[in-house]
Amino acid sequence: MTIAGSKSARSICGLAAFLMLGSFVASHAQSGDGIEVLRVRPDFYMIAGAGGNIGVQVGSNGVLLVDTGSQAASDQVLGAVQKLTDQPVRLILNTSADADHVGGNGTIAKAGQSLFPVTPEANEFATAMTNGCAASILAPEAVLRRMSARTGNVPAFPAENWPTEAFYHKRQTMYFNDEGIEMLYQRAAHSDADSIVFFRRSDVVVAGDVIDSNRFPVIDIAKGGSVAGEIDALNRIIELAIAPGPFVFLGGGTYVIPGHGRICTQFDVVEYRDMIVIIRDVIEDMIRRGMTLDQIQAASPAKPFERQYGATSGDWTTRNFVEAVYKSLTGKK
Repeated sequence: MTIAGSKSARSICGLAAFLMLGSFVASHAQSGDGIEVLRVRPDFYMIAGAGGNIGVQVGSNGVLLVDTGSQAASDQVLGAVQKLTDQPVRLILNTSADADHVGGNGTIAKAGQSLFPVTPEANEFATAMTNGCAASILAPEAVLRRMSARTGNVPAFPAENWPTEAFYHKRQTMYFNDEGIEMLYQRAAHSDADSIVFFRRSDVVVAGDVIDSNRFPVIDIAKGGSVAGEIDALNRIIELAIAPGPFVFLGGGTYVIPGHGRICTQFDVVEYRDMIVIIRDVIEDMIRRGMTLDQIQAASPAKPFERQYGATSGDWTTRNFVEAVYKSLTGKK
């Protein structure tokens, strides 16, 4: 049996994760406005409490943010970044088109500075190419499409929040702050506009809403999400990540920052993936036996995991999750 699959290894993982949390707590700061800053690596931080979790890479080139949180928390996020460094925000990467991840794009980008120097006398083309001398916003084309989609004459988000650079392929790479970075588009996971971001030297993966360590994953069928794509995205993260150990005293391992909730290790992602696979398989078997959605809901296929991930109220309940898996497997909208 492999280390990742053995019970003893998972026990070791739990102890290792507990010990590693000690270093997190020592580097943890909370402001009076509910924003929390966690030091993950010497030059890498997570900001929580501003909507979705935000990844923060700091270095001589400036600040790179993965997501910007909600619009309402923009000033608090900027204040938290300014306490970490006097360098400006240069680059923003978006993992989805959800308001709690991209709502702060416009405000935070305007407060930042373009990587490319532009003089006050610069022509209109140069200003446009540098986002008006503000920080650049990068995301898959699907994020731009979702954010600019119109209901009547009103786009989903104001234009200042849209990505200024969009890519169409599965993998976008860059080099920033002496670090190779991969942005990996996940075609149909939480939605059809997800990506995960891998910081190769820091050994940190920012997963966006592919992972929500507080609850069952939000699979937005209406926006192109699917249980198959969710599992594929989790498998991709597992492939990228390295487990801690194999011995507790060695420490190490890749840190995975979820869209919401606590920081994870590779073992946590494996368990999260396995939970979804088990529930999918149970529901798939029920569908084969001719059970309706109401009958499947009554059978509580997610019951073994409800204590940890379930909810009976709020914007994403256990019933919502079961329905999303059912619709994903049957092709219903």
